Parts: sequence; C-alpha cells; structure tokens
Amino acid sequence: MNSGNVVIHVERLTKYYGKTPAVHDLGFDIFRGEIFGYLGPNGAGKTTTIRLLLDLIRPTAGHAQILGMDVHRQSAAVHRQIGNLPGELGLWRSLTGWDVVEYLGGLRGDVPRAYAGELAERLALDMTRKVGDYSSGMKRKLGLLQALMHKPAVLILDEPTNGLDPLVQQTFQKMMQEVRDEGRTVFMSSHVLPEVEHICDRVGILRDGKLETIQRISELKSVRFRWMTLHLADVENHLAVQTAFARLPGVSDVKVENGGVRFRVTGELDAVIKTAAGYHVIDMEYVEPDLEDIFLEYYGEKKS
Repeated sequence: MNSGNVVIHVERLTKYYGKTPAVHDLGFDIFRGEIFGYLGPNGAGKTTTIRLLLDLIRPTAGHAQILGMDVHRQSAAVHRQIGNLPGELGLWRSLTGWDVVEYLGGLRGDVPRAYAGELAERLALDMTRKVGDYSSGMKRKLGLLQALMHKPAVLILDEPTNGLDPLVQQTFQKMMQEVRDEGRTVFMSSHVLPEVEHICDRVGILRDGKLETIQRISELKSVRFRWMTLHLADVENHLAVQTAFARLPGVSDVKVENGGVRFRVTGELDAVIKTAAGYHVIDMEYVEPDLEDIFLEYYGEKKS
C-alpha cells in the first residue's frame, strides 16, 4: 500500500510497568480503508497498545501517530477523528440510551440524531431504557453506537463483539465492511478468530508484548501448514502407516483411524505423494488451516 495512505503509524513503541514489559518495540503501519485485526490472548498487550494510541498512558519509549498527528502532543486533535470502544465500558446508569447519545453528541457537536437512531435500529437497541436496566450485551451495543455515531475517520475497538449475540455480530461485521468501503480505518483487538478471519484485511499476532507477525490473512494461511487426509484401502497395520508418514520431512501430528491417515504438512508435498503412491488411495482431502489453527501454532500449542 502507498505510504501516503498510512493512518496509524507505530514506531518502537514500548511500555514498562516497573521492570515488567507490557509491550516492547512495536512497529507497524495501518492504512486508509483497512480493517486491521490485533490478536492475542488476555495479557498479551492488546489493551495496553490501545491505551497508548489513545494517549491514556504514556510510552516508556517510542511513539505513535494517527492521521499524521502525534498521539500525545496533538491528542485533542487526534481524539476528534477517533471513535473508540474500550474493553471495559463505563456508562451513566441513570441516563437513557438517548440521554447518553445527546450528552456525548453535545460534547462533540457533530452527531446527527437521525444517524444515531439508524444505528440503534440496526443494533436492535432500545434507546428509551435507562442504562442501569441494560444487559451487558445492550451496553456493548450502546458502546458501539457512540463509537460510530459521528462517522470517525478511525475506529479503535477493544473486543467489540464481546457479549453480543450472533445476529448482532453479523450486523457489526456488515457495519465494519461499510466503514472500510467508505475509506475509513478500523483497528480492532479481538480473540474471536472466525470474526477476524471473516472481516479483517490484515492481522497482527501479539505474544508477550511482542509482534510475532503482521500479514494479510490470505498470506498468513498460505505460508504456514495444511491438513491432509488420505483415505486408504485395506489398512491392516496402523503403526506401519503412521511410521511411514511421520518420518517424512514437514509432516507432523499423524493419526491413523477409520481407514485413513490424517496429518499436518508444511512445505513441499513431493515426499508425501511418493509415500502415498505405495498405498491404495481411495480419496484425499486437503484443508487450509483456519486462523485459529495458525494462532495456536504461534503460541506453541496443538489443536486437538
């Protein structure tokens, strides 16, 4: 992508709490009209990164820019261009949904009530009830609404669909795609991997405060590994079949059952094909990994 389209620029961003690093030496660019997924388990540093971008905490080292503006020195100007949904949302329990929208809209001065009402309708949110009577899912909907209602150039969302039912999650995904189509940018942290895989253009995988990789989802899925299942006729010696495939370069997690052998393979398939030629192969299945497989791979775990 053209560097002139960089919306979020992070360079050597580091945050220590005492001697403990929360994030270390982060560096990435996020572009105009992009949905960027920021992945990692609890404690990986996702929320710390977001708080640094919002200037809610200050870095130990490094810096970040949004829309060409330094997030600390020009924080007020940056905040005018951002819609934010925090992971933990504090709202006024005695106010109705409309009261919250009108109060926040009054502070911004640029929120059309009709558009807020349209968002509420799409999210199936009752704006006449008091926030204190809202369920956790309804509060999350209101949080999304306040982040979207002024049509910001940049959305920064921390676990945006946490607590939402599947239908509302689908609505959220469609909204994010509309934001992207309008040339606006979304930075969203999440652990909901199928959702990220469905709507994000690129992902960054965070581990112990460090970025393991940043890639387009299509590239990330193609460079790692694949699952193969060979359905064989007349398999009598399961151990011999398992041993034959397990010794091949790039092959792991070999399992023989129900007349077939299933394994994970990385790299070229030449050795696999030549070994399979020694058997009567009835059928073959070849499956690309989903994002969850890849995510667990980066964390050194095996998916059962």
